Amino acid sequence: MNALDTIDTAMLRILQQSGRISNAELAERVGLSPSACSRRLDILEKSGVISGYHAHLSQKALDYTMIAIVHISLSGQFAKTLAEFETAVKLCPNVLVCYLMSGEYDYILRVAAKDLADYERIHRDWLSALPHVVKINSSFALREIIDRPNVGV
Repeated sequence: MNALDTIDTAMLRILQQSGRISNAELAERVGLSPSACSRRLDILEKSGVISGYHAHLSQKALDYTMIAIVHISLSGQFAKTLAEFETAVKLCPNVLVCYLMSGEYDYILRVAAKDLADYERIHRDWLSALPHVVKINSSFALREIIDRPNVGV
């Protein structure tokens, strides 16, 4: 895709705030016809600039009141070891985010739990059972300061 112009950028800003906006309203807000807006949106989607549309759920409202930041060390950094771990960690429904890291730990996970007993279950049944794990270090978030789901454009 070519560089984003000011209209593309405006569309992305609006969509980050109002993902359910109608094409007609989006077109009006950026000064395009609905058909031109739809074509641009299609290009942004097909090029991968827009990777999807999602509802941002309240973990607290769903009774997930505990967030754990989990540091994982594996037995090695071989491609097969990493691939097996990554395949398995994707199956754990409580893992919200998983990053392959440089530095002291191999992976950092953000895990949602309902309470300490629920985290113990997740740790026992899921995290400890992940392949090639040799060390798990968990820290618990006391308070969320910012959860920015949008990237600046």
